[in-house]
Amino acid sequence: MNIWTDFLKAYGPALIYTVVMAIVGLLARAVAKIYNKHVNTQEKRAVAKSAVLFVEQVYKDLHGAEKFSMALEYLLQILTEKGIPITEVEARVLIEAAVGEFNNVFNENVEPLPAAAEEATE
Repeated sequence: MNIWTDFLKAYGPALIYTVVMAIVGLLARAVAKIYNKHVNTQEKRAVAKSAVLFVEQVYKDLHGAEKFSMALEYLLQILTEKGIPITEVEARVLIEAAVGEFNNVFNENVEPLPAAAEEATE
């Protein structure tokens, strides 16, 4: 029994310190992973919106699938350069969401025709 008491007196604090530091390291790693996932998701959404707006503004002569392809290409290129991983399916979903948001904002900002103008167009 005396051996264990001496052992714990000599090495106990170091063992406790090692275990506590290992636990803190694992917790820090888990928090960093969650944080990076959240930040990367926000960054992906922001880049998708920027890519859609860019393509809408610069490539006015393109339509539909061509615009979609250009926005997808820009999104993948920018995120690859930033070192943010993304699958093609996720990229497509983000582009579609950004296009949907763009269309909603555009439709909300279009004022309806006054009644007199509606009658004139009929």
